[in-house]
Amino acid sequence: MGNLNATLSFLRAFLGTRADRLRCAMHEKDRGASAVELAIITAIILGVAIGLLAVITTFVTNEQSKINAP
Repeated sequence: MGNLNATLSFLRAFLGTRADRLRCAMHEKDRGASAVELAIITAIILGVAIGLLAVITTFVTNEQSKINAP
């Protein structure tokens, strides 16, 4: 029960902080990231994902050749 109370307290504090930031951003007319920034971030994430896919594919291919079928 104590764990649940701690979790709820954390969530209340976390969401309160986010709400305060949102109020502050709305007051300052902050619109957030632009479409260009989001496109750059998406391209970086895509590049990391493709790189990770290449590493995993190479690893699996190399390990596949080591397996001896009975």
